[in-house]
Amino acid sequence: MAIQIQNLDLEEQEQLEQIKHLWNKWGNLITWVLIVVLGAYAAWNGWQYWQRRQAAQASVLWGELERAATAGETARVTQSLGDLQSRFGGTWYAAQGALLAAKTLADKGQNGPAMQALAWAADKGGDAGLRAVARLRLASLQMGEKAYDDAAKTLAASFPPAFEALAADRRGDLLMLQGKREQAVTEYGKAYQGMEPDSGDYRRLVGIKLNALGIDPDAKAASAKPAGAS
Repeated sequence: MAIQIQNLDLEEQEQLEQIKHLWNKWGNLITWVLIVVLGAYAAWNGWQYWQRRQAAQASVLWGELERAATAGETARVTQSLGDLQSRFGGTWYAAQGALLAAKTLADKGQNGPAMQALAWAADKGGDAGLRAVARLRLASLQMGEKAYDDAAKTLAASFPPAFEALAADRRGDLLMLQGKREQAVTEYGKAYQGMEPDSGDYRRLVGIKLNALGIDPDAKAASAKPAGAS
């Protein structure tokens, strides 16, 4: 029994020596790896907490803006939007708030501030879809103000695939306002062909625009020639 205990003690000592050797060789690396991993985990948790806190605070301002918009109080709308932009400009609430504020302001005839809100959303909105919606609405207001050059620049921006047909339709409207009929026909053709056949009333509306210009909306948009032309 004494011999067995002694053998066990010797094995344990050898194992301890091996562990000491490995630690002396790799201890610093293991320590730094643990520090990096634990630090990254802590940073991630901190970032998640900060994001949730930002979203919660932004939602309060969004609620204030929404109530002001419902009441049609443009001064409160402008103030709430400014607070959202300055404090939580990178959140979804700020971009959506800009769209809501712009609609409210435009409905009240305040197109200048409405265009400013839309320009901000088009430039700083965190979501590509929201930026596209903002550009389309901005271009419509610019056309209403006869700021055709500004509208052309707005519509010259890149649009996500889902919005390309809508942008083409809006460019067609702009070109018609500028008296550029043939170019408008081309853009309307792109819009019509770019929309799914089952996309509903919007596609039919584009078709009506083409019919009014003497174009068969189901003809290939590449030709874009008046009906009966050779």
